[in-house]
Amino acid sequence: MTILITGASGNAGGAVVQSLAEQGIAGRALIRSERELPDGIEPVYGDLNRPETFVDALAGVTGIFLLSGYDHLDELLRNAVQAGVRKIVVLSSSSLDGELTNAVAAYHHATEEAVRASGLEWTFLRPNSFMSNTLRWRDQLSAGDEVRVQFPDVPVSTIHPRDIGDVAVRALQGSHDGEVLRLTGPVALTPVEQVAILAETLGRPLTAYPMSRAETHEALHASMPEPYAQAIESFFADRTIDETTVTPTVPEVTGHPARTLQSWTQQNANLFT
Repeated sequence: MTILITGASGNAGGAVVQSLAEQGIAGRALIRSERELPDGIEPVYGDLNRPETFVDALAGVTGIFLLSGYDHLDELLRNAVQAGVRKIVVLSSSSLDGELTNAVAAYHHATEEAVRASGLEWTFLRPNSFMSNTLRWRDQLSAGDEVRVQFPDVPVSTIHPRDIGDVAVRALQGSHDGEVLRLTGPVALTPVEQVAILAETLGRPLTAYPMSRAETHEALHASMPEPYAQAIESFFADRTIDETTVTPTVPEVTGHPARTLQSWTQQNANLFT
């Protein structure tokens, strides 16, 4: 068994790399530039938007961990079929539980539909927001102890990226074919509660400033294209998706409890200093 991991330098892809290495499963990490990889993980230099740049690396691959929303997906899937790949595990999104026409859901939906039509076995992972999203507060922490938080009253059961990695590896080993797996963390926490956990980990007297919807709207539209800002505001302000409910999927698939935000902040405290 050999697995190709796309997005191997990112949070989710990097977690799949770690999970594969921990279990002694051979992997090929699709990356754009040289980086340190665990034993048993081979670098593949290429661009996910250009499947021709890594077509040779598909030889002997049994499964692919695939990110959504990249160009020329049909070409990549044809290459995979021709190379004898059996299984695709897609990192999709909780946004597909809501309206499919918004900018975020649309590209995840298009990826899922292309994979369904490919003839390959598949599993779709639809995780909640990542615990690693707390890193968006780093710049504020470098300026002081106040953290401005968006959607302050919306509890989200954020997920540890390693839990995504562990579930993906189980699916890539041949389980959960044809299933859509909704992935959450173990408990729903508001952003204010998340800041309190981070404060305890860092030993700092952090306080959360609850941003109003108007302030959040302005900040979102200043930081990303309008269609994506509209989608995110709709998800959490209008509650068009549910990231509060905790599902049992992670422990059922992996056999271990879903990891906590406390564990994530403790493991990554150095990233905030």
